[in-house]
Amino acid sequence: MSAEHDRLSESDDPRAPWRQWGPYVSARQWGTVREDYSAGGDAWEFFPFEHAHRRTYRWGEDGLAGLCDVKGYLNVGLALWNRQDDRLKERLFGLTGPQGNHGEDVKEYWWALEGTPTHSYATWLYRYPQAAFPYADLVAGNAARGVNDEEFELADTGIFSGDCFFDVHLTHAKASPSDICMEITATNHGRDAAPLHLAPQIWFRNTWSWGLDDRRPTLTPDPETPQGYAGVLGDHHELGQVRLTAQDHPQAGPPRLLFCDNETNAVGLWGEAAAASQHTAYPKDAIDRAIVRGQDDATNPEQTGTKAAFWWAFEAVPPGESVTVRLRLTATDGEGEGEGAVAAVTAFDEVLAARRAETDDFYAQVLPEGTSEQDALIARRAFAGLQWGKQLYLYDVRQWLRGDPAGPPPPPQRAHQHRGRNTDWAHVDLSEVISMPDEWEYPWFATWDLAFHCVALAHVDPAWAKWQLLLMCREWAMHPNGQLPAYEWNFSDVNPPVHPWAAWQVYAIDGCRDRGFLQRIGLKMLLNFPWWVNRKDAEGSHVFEGGFLGMDNVGLFDRSEELPGGQRLEQADATAWMGMFCLKMLRISAELAREDDAWEEVATKFLTHFLAISESMEDFGSQHAALWDSGDEFFHDILVGEDGLAHRMEVRSMVGLLPMAGVMLVPDWVDDELPEITDFFGGWVQRRPELADSLIHTQHGGATRRTLSMISRHQWEAILRALLDEGEFLSPHGFRSLSAAHRDGVQVDIDGQQWSLAYEPAESRSHMFGGNSNWRGPIWLPVNALLTDALRSYGRGAGARAGVEFPTGSGEQLPITQIAALVEQRMVAMFRPGPDGRRPSTPRHHPSGPLWDAHPTFSEYFNGDTGAGLGASHQTGWTALVAHFVCVPEGIDNR
Repeated sequence: MSAEHDRLSESDDPRAPWRQWGPYVSARQWGTVREDYSAGGDAWEFFPFEHAHRRTYRWGEDGLAGLCDVKGYLNVGLALWNRQDDRLKERLFGLTGPQGNHGEDVKEYWWALEGTPTHSYATWLYRYPQAAFPYADLVAGNAARGVNDEEFELADTGIFSGDCFFDVHLTHAKASPSDICMEITATNHGRDAAPLHLAPQIWFRNTWSWGLDDRRPTLTPDPETPQGYAGVLGDHHELGQVRLTAQDHPQAGPPRLLFCDNETNAVGLWGEAAAASQHTAYPKDAIDRAIVRGQDDATNPEQTGTKAAFWWAFEAVPPGESVTVRLRLTATDGEGEGEGAVAAVTAFDEVLAARRAETDDFYAQVLPEGTSEQDALIARRAFAGLQWGKQLYLYDVRQWLRGDPAGPPPPPQRAHQHRGRNTDWAHVDLSEVISMPDEWEYPWFATWDLAFHCVALAHVDPAWAKWQLLLMCREWAMHPNGQLPAYEWNFSDVNPPVHPWAAWQVYAIDGCRDRGFLQRIGLKMLLNFPWWVNRKDAEGSHVFEGGFLGMDNVGLFDRSEELPGGQRLEQADATAWMGMFCLKMLRISAELAREDDAWEEVATKFLTHFLAISESMEDFGSQHAALWDSGDEFFHDILVGEDGLAHRMEVRSMVGLLPMAGVMLVPDWVDDELPEITDFFGGWVQRRPELADSLIHTQHGGATRRTLSMISRHQWEAILRALLDEGEFLSPHGFRSLSAAHRDGVQVDIDGQQWSLAYEPAESRSHMFGGNSNWRGPIWLPVNALLTDALRSYGRGAGARAGVEFPTGSGEQLPITQIAALVEQRMVAMFRPGPDGRRPSTPRHHPSGPLWDAHPTFSEYFNGDTGAGLGASHQTGWTALVAHFVCVPEGIDNR
């Protein structure tokens, strides 16, 4: 095993020593629900970007390439100044939801380059313009554009012309769990010499201003710093002593130490009338004012505070040249002795070289033998994004609703039972490092996103993947009624129930050995399942509702909004999700029943539910209107009107594809080891022969294979033809979310009201969900992963005996399992360089050239025709599934 595998073997606990420090600082804390104390719930306006450098955060911190302890008490981050900007570059800039013509949108360029699960080694690259950052131009440029226009991006301003930027490369390498080497190298890629100020910062999260705990940590110059170094000593009531030590630079000399307090500059924000509420003469933006505005008296002359900076000024970095500064963080555990200042400056090069080599060794064991150099790069970058995407998430909803003792009383509207945000979720109290969908655009967990993250994470850190899945089910997250929290904007929104699917994937990737995990997640899903049955099957017909179910913009109207009068939407996808839920719980229960008989009865329970749902898909919904349209051979939603009449929503979208995911290959060992399940099914079918179609028998290789399928063989094969049709769902880069047959649009007329939508391969042209999400054509890796997994299950069972035309109409027949692999390869190929060096997945606005084409990007979704990245630009959450495709080219064997 590699050295990193050895560290992981000691780190099953999420707070194990090697996990105590990591890149857990958020990329954006402003504009989040946690920081919003407004009456109307307008998080973007209550805490805007313009306040971030002057105003203290309540529930977290943000920064560039931030590093912190697992509780977020102490933070270290990068800060830069090019002598042109009007502020110190301390955090990433982007547009708010209302400002962006397609919703919120970050306007920066950076890449996670390397990352190991214990954060023993991590590298990060930021592209910093040498001209003044065009904050106002970006806001104004996007304000002038509408939903039919492309977004106005940083590169569109021309600021990178002539490669006039610095590449700032940051490395973290741990010598021990609490001894971290940090190296910052900035390279001038421009034609001329250019100035650059490097001002890495250390600060304590403000825990003392809220009237809950008045203990105040301190930062002071370290008296033990040896000659040739500068140091800051931190003293914290829980962390103990912490040192940050920096080497003098050969040309720039020792850094200048600047100190202030991590507290709000009330006067700077709100004028002299707010002077009484300012508790320090040296607030949080003092370092900015000292460096950018030359205010020598801005920082504390006593050299003490709760925030400090190491300031190097390089007045002319030659073109093509680099400057490097080095720092080292050492800490105690609050009780024992830590590394001293002298020890903290030794063997720096050896630590970096060792951790870099260990990282290569680790990934050589993770990736399959024979993986190409490019695919290895893609997978390692995806895994790095997952590691850098871990962020500390602090949110005590009860405390947030009632406000802090030292703060003003919150507006009463916030606690209103129906209009207040998250008032039904006062039990949520999270203080955990959680995998985020995107570092900047979604710096808050989303439960179904996280489930997909865990499938990729399981290849490098199965213990942490399991813990993340279980975390969403713990009593401080899961609602007492069994619902899983969706995301902080509205915990009550309904996410698709993909937890059982992801749990089985993680269990299988980890070698099918951790039955304890499988039992824990199975028990939690026994609490979650009744919530769906009781809340989302209004008529008891086994046809489910659920709202948007993650597919924000796929329907003719906003499916998350309550329909007028007595109207109700019976959803093909909601019903499909529940069929898949039942089959995965059946599979989990059967696995556990091999060693514990009690689970056999759980298995038969889910078999019964599955058969009832299967019947509803085959037969009728509550108003005897089939979800299956025998005319166009596709599944559709049904709108049940106030008059009781049912109307089919004839849209060919991902909604109608998802019933394919309700498939399971019955393991060969069931007859011998769990005969009661076999007998139960036989007896049930004898009483209800119409359900026999749900179990498909196939003779293959001299053996009988049995497949449980929510839909009939005929329906499966009909949907498969559409799925593999390049004129419909099959694109050169994966499966589209809306059929390309709708390029000219589709209209539905119900009671004189017309709804319409059209295939949109790129950005959303609707303001639905803020205009920043689009399921009307683009490729999404998570649902593609579900579909290719389902194809393999079918191909190893009911579809094993014959080939399928791929693509539809080509005349070429291939095994279904091979088709699944080929579709996944289409998705991997999006991230590989094309003939011109540019990767198809690269967003439109990224310039071309060696300095840009070297770096794959992992967007939220991808153009349904070209594969270009769209939406959030750092979604190495679920888009990291591309690494899963690289690691398991033949897929998980669900038998």
